[in-house]
Amino acid sequence: MLKAVILIGGPQKGTRFRPLSFEVPKPLFPVAGVPMLQHHIEACVKVPNMKEILIIGFYQPNEELNRFLFNSQQEFKIPIRYLQEYAALGTGGGIYHFRDQILSGNPEAFFVMNADVCSAFPLAEMLIFQKEHGEPNSFVILGTTANRKQSLNYGCLVENENTNEVLHYVEKPSTFVSDIINCGIYLFNPEIFQHIGTVFQKNQQDMLLYPYDGEEPTNGWHRAEVIRLEQDIFTALAGQGKLYVYKTLSFWSQIKSAGSAIYASRLYLNQYHTTHPERLASNKQGGPNISGNVYIHPTASIDPTATLGPNVSIGTGVTIGAGVRVRESIILHGANLQDHCCVLNSIVGWESTIGKWARVEGTPSDPNPNDPFAKIDSETLFRDGKLTPSITILGCNVTIPSEVIVLNSIVLPHKDLNRSFKNQIIL
Repeated sequence: MLKAVILIGGPQKGTRFRPLSFEVPKPLFPVAGVPMLQHHIEACVKVPNMKEILIIGFYQPNEELNRFLFNSQQEFKIPIRYLQEYAALGTGGGIYHFRDQILSGNPEAFFVMNADVCSAFPLAEMLIFQKEHGEPNSFVILGTTANRKQSLNYGCLVENENTNEVLHYVEKPSTFVSDIINCGIYLFNPEIFQHIGTVFQKNQQDMLLYPYDGEEPTNGWHRAEVIRLEQDIFTALAGQGKLYVYKTLSFWSQIKSAGSAIYASRLYLNQYHTTHPERLASNKQGGPNISGNVYIHPTASIDPTATLGPNVSIGTGVTIGAGVRVRESIILHGANLQDHCCVLNSIVGWESTIGKWARVEGTPSDPNPNDPFAKIDSETLFRDGKLTPSITILGCNVTIPSEVIVLNSIVLPHKDLNRSFKNQIIL
């Protein structure tokens, strides 16, 4: 039997996703019409002999998370449980803390996936690869190719080109190491916990030698449990005949910022042609003009003179008026786009209103289209003291009056604007 573990982190991990993460936990933010986590779950349930999915993080259980778990179990007919960490334990510490739950039922192997990645999730291919490479107790990292400059922003793997064994692993190196990067998706077997346990014991010994280290003594156990798969485990396993890389040619991207969510939505919408064609809107008599890949929730009300796409996702209960133009954008639950407004490269928050003839536009943060190995850059909010040009984000319950223009700006929730803005954060 197999299991899957999805690591969702916690509230402070979603800072680059604000103001959107104020309203919904980042892992539940809708990408291509469904919560980010659902893409992972849909990939897991396709794997034969998958018996359980465990979600590990330190979000407080809330109504939205509980509802998502309940609905997912009903839809996918598989046990899905949320295991809450008492603190941020790192990518290795979380699975080690809950190792008994993971090992319950004696799974022969289990996947570990970071929630903030967008991927085709070639899980079945990773299983086949593991059987064909190395010893039975080897571990597999999903890898992809990046360009030389951007590889420095990721974990980098040096492989044996004949066997695909990982010979060297460095997390975010300061100089070029390899153009093969870690995708944050792994295939482990129970032996991984022996290696994590060794690090845990070393951390305990270090805690005895340096008991305070600027912290309260009560934090010692927490310090010992904070373990990072990338720096603490993979670096040590590299070159030991235990760690292998399966390189995917399919799409992959991180979802660190709101801008990267729009790019991830484009990748998933394109994948829907083969995985979920029923989710893609099409041109129909009496319906809006659809250009490219568009998702429209059945509860949305859209005027037939509106034009949507490419790469547009329309959420539940959205109202779109006559002559509206939407492109490269995500429109969230309950938003109202009034007649002849224009929304480009933007995320319109829950229950927000854009007035007639208003224009909301951002700057796309897409990878270089001329470089097949380029990845999306996780830009900082500010550069040289100025707001970095990026997509425009409207928080929830924002009102943009008629004929107002908002460009490359972030509008925090519950704001009623009375004039145009450009390159600003509106508090």
